[in-house]
Amino acid sequence: MGQVLASGFLKHGHAVMLGTRDPQKPEVQKWIGENKGGQGGTFEEAAKFSELAVLATLGRVAENALELAGPGNLVGKTVIDTTNPLADGPPVEGVLPYTTGPNESLGEKIQAKIPRSHVVKAFNSVGNARMINPHYEQGTPTMFLCGNDAGAKAHVSEIIQQFGWEPFDCGGIIAARALEPLCMLWCLPGFLRGQWTHAFKVLTH
Repeated sequence: MGQVLASGFLKHGHAVMLGTRDPQKPEVQKWIGENKGGQGGTFEEAAKFSELAVLATLGRVAENALELAGPGNLVGKTVIDTTNPLADGPPVEGVLPYTTGPNESLGEKIQAKIPRSHVVKAFNSVGNARMINPHYEQGTPTMFLCGNDAGAKAHVSEIIQQFGWEPFDCGGIIAARALEPLCMLWCLPGFLRGQWTHAFKVLTH
């Protein structure tokens, strides 16, 4: 997911550094070779480089990645949180197991981990193959987002539109409790019927 979003930012004219534990990993070097202008660095280097950061790790290592990045390097910055609290286990009848309960979210934990940053939960409810400028005959798909800072959400909403989605603001970061389970719902048709190309759409009248 991180590489897909990084390529999307490059596509739309942004300077990008892909953060990783090991910038020399073959898959990282492959991405750099295939994406002109893209850079690779450690989590700390990427955090320092960024004006806007994207957290796109496994949910269960997200807080550790932020420790490696250095919370001080993200002060005052918008951080797009794409993570979901997936447990280390297989789906049960198509339903993914989560590490969180109904009255908590990983997004809230991440905001608490970096309290001087502006966390915006987004891009967690669709597969990476459809993340950048997808085309659906039924219209523009909806990308749900939430966060505590209005300015950060406005910035992320612009990116969402640039990436071909319709932003739908769900309020403060507490709403991550509702948005993170959308990953379960999105994956369900995939595990049950092999359908992985869909997206959500909010319709109003």
